[in-house]
Amino acid sequence: MSDLSELHAALAAVLLTDRPLDDVLTEVVGVARKALPAAESVSTTLLRGERAFTAAHDGQMALDADEMQYERGYGPCMDAGRAGQVFVIEDTSTEERWPDYARAAAAAGIGSSLSLPLPVQGRSIGALNCYSSRPRAFGEEDVVLGQEVAAFVAIAVANADAHARSTEDAENMRRAMASRAVIEQAKGVLVERHRITPDQAFTLLTHSSQHTNVKLRDVAEELVTTGVLRGATG
Repeated sequence: MSDLSELHAALAAVLLTDRPLDDVLTEVVGVARKALPAAESVSTTLLRGERAFTAAHDGQMALDADEMQYERGYGPCMDAGRAGQVFVIEDTSTEERWPDYARAAAAAGIGSSLSLPLPVQGRSIGALNCYSSRPRAFGEEDVVLGQEVAAFVAIAVANADAHARSTEDAENMRRAMASRAVIEQAKGVLVERHRITPDQAFTLLTHSSQHTNVKLRDVAEELVTTGVLRGATG
């Protein structure tokens, strides 16, 4: 894979919908590794608040390098995600910005790296990380190609987050509707049993919930299922 058109074609072939995010990202980092000949190993770091984690990787070198940075709480992959900047380590043996990490990386056989932010709506949510055993492996062309992949990864993550939120919203709505339905059923039981109004029945349910420290929906469900109103006497 030698140019942007080939990279775009490869990324366009990645199916984003109806798949777990880690499957999508695993496929994308594989595309990135092929698109960047200098990259012997590639990973994606995602940031969730103060927590950083590797969402997908292609090659053990990337996972090991990422973990070295997470243990220290800093490094090019984390700083690229936090600052929204591209960071290139040309030679880990002479790198001075992250000296402790660089020494550990050099000892592990990592010669150089390229870390690119994942941009979503004006902010960065993580980084695409490329590693090589050779010093000075990454040039300007690698940065350009890497930024294209990083933008695609960001889109995939944003889509997955949006889908998760919509699924959660739908589930919350379903639960709320179910709660309302069982409460209405319970009110009906009390109206028929005591010949009272629906408002009075609801008051009985809320008093039961408060006095027994049990959620209103659970009080209602127990009444509908067993005919027993918690805390009621006689």
